[in-house]
Amino acid sequence: MGDGLPISRQCELAFIPRSSYYYKPMPESTLNLELMRIIDEQYMKTPFYGILRMTAFLRSRGFNVNHKRTERLMSLMGIHAIYPDQVWCSDITYIRMRRRFAYLVAIMEWYSRYVLSWRLSISLDAQFCIEALKEALLVGKPEIFNSDQGSQYTSDDFTSILLSQGILISMDGRGRVFDNIFIERLWRTLKYEEVYLKDYADV
Repeated sequence: MGDGLPISRQCELAFIPRSSYYYKPMPESTLNLELMRIIDEQYMKTPFYGILRMTAFLRSRGFNVNHKRTERLMSLMGIHAIYPDQVWCSDITYIRMRRRFAYLVAIMEWYSRYVLSWRLSISLDAQFCIEALKEALLVGKPEIFNSDQGSQYTSDDFTSILLSQGILISMDGRGRVFDNIFIERLWRTLKYEEVYLKDYADV
């Protein structure tokens, strides 16, 4: 806009109220920042918490908040509750043996953290992932399927199954293990409580 135009005329030409010109967003209060930190941590543990359950959780922690504040903060953070069969996730991990490695794939339902299917393979081709996907689809169908960008998940044979079922495909950025944090926790438990203790000799 021209420097010589009065502010009122600039606002008129831009079709915005004059009051909007002077509006400056206020930074979040210290309390809201603390609430957002707690909401973020709890969401990673219970992604199925909606506004009411998250509000109840905050109150149990001693914060006198109402659902409107919780709703605004969750919206500001881009957080939404995850419901059953809304999101599935999958990942592949190495399974150490005495003289070689095997590869384990699992498909997990985010809401319950339930492992829907898994397969073990001595190679990293896509077939064992496809078999796990087909088995999982026998018991349900998610809205979204989340994985990393590994060649098994980006292969035409794998993605065509998801697309044929009308399932949205979500892929994490390379190296961003926390995008799939629930299945990463499964791998940690599996390895420390089973694989490392048993020290398997073969498949």
